[in-house]
Amino acid sequence: MEQFLHIRVLLGIVLGLAVATLLKGLARFVQHPGRERPYWVHIAWALSMFTLLAHFWWWEFSLIHVERWSFLAFSFLVGYVVVLFVLCTLLFPDDIRDYTGWRDYFYSRRHWFFGIMALSYAIDFGDTLIKGTRYFEAFGLEYPLRNLAYVVLCLIAMRTRSERFHAAFAVAGLLYQASWIYRLYDFVS
Repeated sequence: MEQFLHIRVLLGIVLGLAVATLLKGLARFVQHPGRERPYWVHIAWALSMFTLLAHFWWWEFSLIHVERWSFLAFSFLVGYVVVLFVLCTLLFPDDIRDYTGWRDYFYSRRHWFFGIMALSYAIDFGDTLIKGTRYFEAFGLEYPLRNLAYVVLCLIAMRTRSERFHAAFAVAGLLYQASWIYRLYDFVS
């Protein structure tokens, strides 16, 4: 139990920075409404990332059941949360003066954002396996299919500038994520 609490501290710090990045980025639109015009697909991805971070924090409670920790497993998890943090910083950079607005910024950075997001869903398999084979298998076929679908959709998102595709992906992703959390993680066991 003490190992878990010790490990969770660093994970919490990096996740806290990621959440702060998102909240600070979203607050910009309220603080200076005339300065920068938000782009709704970008905002949808920011909300999706916030939901993902909250879900990740809730899901990581299952690490309490890991009895033995190695530095490799710890490093893997730190790397995972760093990837999530980088996704948040890609959504809200320090400034966007080199772009004509948030829409232009979002589409010009889509290769990086969706490439790293695809990587995060691949990394998620390792994160789930750290909690044990039985834990991994408890999700059934939906879990690997879900992650594979996200990876494929992220690869498509990297290549297309279609606003219709990006909007559908953002909205469908948020709805599915909410469904997944409600069905599987409503209570911590």
